[in-house]
Amino acid sequence: MGAKKRPAVEPEEPSRAAGACVLVVLGAVAAAAVFAVSPTAGVLAVWMVGAFALWRAARRMSDSRATPPPRGVAPDSDEDARRRRAQARGATDPNGVMCIVHEPAEEEVDET
Repeated sequence: MGAKKRPAVEPEEPSRAAGACVLVVLGAVAAAAVFAVSPTAGVLAVWMVGAFALWRAARRMSDSRATPPPRGVAPDSDEDARRRRAQARGATDPNGVMCIVHEPAEEEVDET
């Protein structure tokens, strides 16, 4: 008789909650040890850990909530884009670099 094939069992990934619980217990043990040595050192350690956590949270928030870069003014339609492209002219500066020069947009200026 042939041997039955067993389905491959994927190893379970450790839970993030379990890891957080382990870190909380280790932190509590470390805090208790520092408080046992000196109450003043324990208070200073709690303040330092709190300041570090606040600094890290503020730094992480500034990266994730940065304002997006400004967008250029988009043409109204494909025809408008084609017209602007046709009106663009090339210019070469003294160093030989080619630049595309667009005519300024027609804007109404209120001089009151």
